[in-house]
Amino acid sequence: MTSKIIYILEDDADVRALYERELKTHGFAIQSFGTIADFDAALTSSAPDLCIIDLSLPDGDALVLLRDTLGEMDIPTIVVSGRGALGDRVLGLDFGADDYLVKPINTIELAARARSLLRRVEKMATAPSDRMEKVRFAEWCADFSTLELTNPQGETEQMSAADARLLKAFVSSPGKVLSRDRLMDLYAEDNDAFDRSIDAQVSRLRKKLQDTAKNPMLIRTVYGAGYVFTPQVEAVD
Repeated sequence: MTSKIIYILEDDADVRALYERELKTHGFAIQSFGTIADFDAALTSSAPDLCIIDLSLPDGDALVLLRDTLGEMDIPTIVVSGRGALGDRVLGLDFGADDYLVKPINTIELAARARSLLRRVEKMATAPSDRMEKVRFAEWCADFSTLELTNPQGETEQMSAADARLLKAFVSSPGKVLSRDRLMDLYAEDNDAFDRSIDAQVSRLRKKLQDTAKNPMLIRTVYGAGYVFTPQVEAVD
């Protein structure tokens, strides 16, 4: 079996070495980078299975990289940053991160998060619902192969990879209540911080769909249970 490849973007050489040592013990192949420029150059030649990135790098803020490059390439990404405020964590998730850990971290947990995220990605890739690459609902159209979302007025915008995964979970189970635990399976291990981040991600998706929590037409909150996607969904050839 070919080893999964992980790219690490971290400017502290000692921290990089700690990550590498732990992840290699779990059979991952590792490439490490200390700058955004070197990391970005590697991405242009070969895409990894997963990325682990810091945000504050010597040559810039990796949030832009997360949104504009990793999101477009749909590469699963874990942010590991010293920026631990709730706003920073939510922003990282908004920009497309699949998981967000705050330094200092336990490298054993980091490896567990990496394995868990890769399992979820593989499970989603083999699920029958993944054949629904293009769907129509309530005069909206979502194309998951291109990450494009078209509104009822015919205007198209790009979705982040995280937005697309969340929307795909909803359109794959219309009319069914999806618990926060089920939705968290797409992003991170079950914990209170990520329970709140799921709510933030749903809120962001509602905004993108011009829906509101007070008067929801598409995503309805079922208090104490989760969320339900209310419109009918039609697969488009």
